[in-house]
Amino acid sequence: MMELGITTFGEVTDRTTTPAVRLRNLIEEIALADQAGLEVFGVGEHHRPDFAVSSPAVVLAAAAERTKSIRLASAVTVLSSDDPVRVYQDFATLDLLSNGRAEIWAGRGSFTESFPLFGNDLADYDELFAEKLALLLKVRESERVSWAGGHRPAIDDRGVYPRALQEPLPVWIAVGGTPESAVRAGALGLPMTLAIIGGMPERFRPFVDLYREAGKRAGHDPAKLRLAINSHGYIAETSKQAAGEYYHAYAGMMNRIGRERGWGAMDGVQFEALRGPRGALVAGSPQEVIDKILYEHELFANDRFLLHISVGTLPHANVLHAIELFGTKIAPVIRRETASSRGITTSSQKITAS
Repeated sequence: MMELGITTFGEVTDRTTTPAVRLRNLIEEIALADQAGLEVFGVGEHHRPDFAVSSPAVVLAAAAERTKSIRLASAVTVLSSDDPVRVYQDFATLDLLSNGRAEIWAGRGSFTESFPLFGNDLADYDELFAEKLALLLKVRESERVSWAGGHRPAIDDRGVYPRALQEPLPVWIAVGGTPESAVRAGALGLPMTLAIIGGMPERFRPFVDLYREAGKRAGHDPAKLRLAINSHGYIAETSKQAAGEYYHAYAGMMNRIGRERGWGAMDGVQFEALRGPRGALVAGSPQEVIDKILYEHELFANDRFLLHISVGTLPHANVLHAIELFGTKIAPVIRRETASSRGITTSSQKITAS
């Protein structure tokens, strides 16, 4: 049975929502997701004025006191520009406060502001992540650590405390569009979260194949190679309502980022194509969202699906209603449909069947 959850970056992209308001609203959203029976809530890390969360562990610790069952994850921890010892300590503390519900999703990050902010060289982008991931896993494995690398002072038989309640503390590898990251996750036998933020979901199938093939070559049990799919989206009572409420916030944020990166502008035609049956955007009525999640499950045989709400700031009441619909109208159907299925339908099979 597939686990379902929500991720967010805590956007502050309108003129009326301050970071203080957005953070308080975010805690309420996590509490509602817990009450609605969703399994996971992930909060991302950014160091920009258009996002309110720079320290996911702090936000999630506040949420731990308002929740009972939902797992609390970083989506993601930008490990390349952080200290792995401190990351472990922060999430071990969260794990203790939440009675064993913390997860680290380690990624290289899609934005680069944290690198100069914390004194890292972008030229070392790949090497930093590999080295710091190795140290994080070593700290997770052993209470006392001896370690030496090229980007951090050596550690000589030092204890790292507190220790997490979960043994081991879950570490997922968050992957965007880099095949090497998928291979690394599989070779290490770590669970992988794959973000699909554009194009056609079936084009991401090679990343999943690389992940599972690398895990198999490394001798890891295929049943333990867990996969999560993370997609942008939104839910409203009807398809028209979802499009009307979501378009301006979504397109505004994507176009703002696009101008930074040289992308073409998004218009309504592109938005509707992304919302279509083969598009990456999971936004629509409850039935449309159910259909898209099940379609992706047939492509990837994923163990989790995470809906990223929102991209651009939406009214808080709208976000709460989307969470409620996800938990009450969508989750029961997805759980029933995936309760006994973990077989993989290939992209070509799905296309033919459609």
